[in-house]
Amino acid sequence: MSTDIKSEKDKAFASINLRSFITVIAILTLLLAIAGSLSYFLPQGAFEKDADGILIEGSYTAGEVEGIAIWRILTAPVRVFASEDALTIILISLFLLIMSGVFNILEKTEGIRFLMSALILKLANKKRAVVCVAVLFFMLFGSLFGMFEELVTLLPLTLVLMLSLGFDSLTGIGVCMLSACFGFAAAITNPFSVGIASQVAGTAVTDGVWLRLVFFGITYAVLIGFLMKHIARVRKDPLRSPTYEADKQRRAELSEPVAFDDRARRTVRIYAVFFSIQAVVLVLIATVPAISALAIPLLAVSFLLGGFICGLLVSAKKSAIFRYFAQGALAMLPAVVMIAFASSVKFIIVESGIMDTLIYYATGFLDGKSPFVTILLVYLLILILQFFIGSASAKILLVMPMILPICESLGVSHSLVILAYCMADGFTDMIIPTNPILLVGLSMAGVSYGKWFKWTWKLQGLLLLVTVALLYFGTVIGY
Repeated sequence: MSTDIKSEKDKAFASINLRSFITVIAILTLLLAIAGSLSYFLPQGAFEKDADGILIEGSYTAGEVEGIAIWRILTAPVRVFASEDALTIILISLFLLIMSGVFNILEKTEGIRFLMSALILKLANKKRAVVCVAVLFFMLFGSLFGMFEELVTLLPLTLVLMLSLGFDSLTGIGVCMLSACFGFAAAITNPFSVGIASQVAGTAVTDGVWLRLVFFGITYAVLIGFLMKHIARVRKDPLRSPTYEADKQRRAELSEPVAFDDRARRTVRIYAVFFSIQAVVLVLIATVPAISALAIPLLAVSFLLGGFICGLLVSAKKSAIFRYFAQGALAMLPAVVMIAFASSVKFIIVESGIMDTLIYYATGFLDGKSPFVTILLVYLLILILQFFIGSASAKILLVMPMILPICESLGVSHSLVILAYCMADGFTDMIIPTNPILLVGLSMAGVSYGKWFKWTWKLQGLLLLVTVALLYFGTVIGY
């Protein structure tokens, strides 16, 4: 979700961008109004459902047109916390607050920064290996833990590293921002996309994980190939780098990115244990069916306890850890409002009795279309929404409850829908010019959006082809 990068010690590590928040709320308010107004034009209706709650094809019965009361629309973002989806909404909201608080602890105590620096020191004489490992580092954190904006705070450090190794600033942005974003999109267990979508779908996070692992590997190979081709081209002729002149001056001002003293080494050891434990938790969630449905609560508790313990161990001022957590959690409160508004759209549609009617009409539109065409239309829908609503969790709660039953009735599995959602939600963050994180990162590196677009549009086009091909493969094998 869109965040501002803040460096001041008294501010949270990541907080919702005010402009983005207002934009998203305005869009969701408009959608909420549209949802309510539909009840004045569409008849109420209902499908019969089987024992598992799945809609029975051909059982739709239409009723009368009865517009919902205006006060119900206006109070929906509050009343949704007492709806049948309340538990899911509350769990997701708490999870976002906890993760934001813990990540703020990690940033303020320099945990991730030191971990990355330790890795880099071990590969100091292997320049291309540093790129490969750093890309994998950022992608894994995005894919497993749903970190994107959080990792962009490491962009200044990554730029210094890449310049010191003789690469250019575009390589630095690619290693940090492209990798984090592409890892988020090539999600394996990303709690903000796969985790929340699985909970909404009523499936385990592990369902269909094998194809997501394949997709992660393909994405990693494509990104490494793209960066290595750029590195080789610039190495052959440094003047071909769009940032050549600016990088000459930056290299003259370089200093060591980290003073790796005893404190840094101790911090690395402690946070290495922390992330190892989180990896074990993820493995357990992935391999033990009995606990896979509790993925979000388990990850939240594991991060909360581990984050506090590690923070207290590495911080000289223990009381500051509680302040860091509170800062991070409070900074994410606007996300709860966004989730409430997004959930309210579905809530109003259900409450007005037109959910099954919309499903009936949508199914009729898709009737006769192949599963591949169906999943491509879902992919296109999420791509369009991505231009207006950056929050992964908000889009899931907005569209998944309506998309899943339609796709299910047309033979498209929940796993394939979730895969298509992750693909559409992530990659375009690195080319949409209204994305504040992209603009902040480009400003840090002194790269214009025009240069960035020219450098990355072919990569985006290639990944679009790869994702469509993978979705086709998924429909062919019945994934």
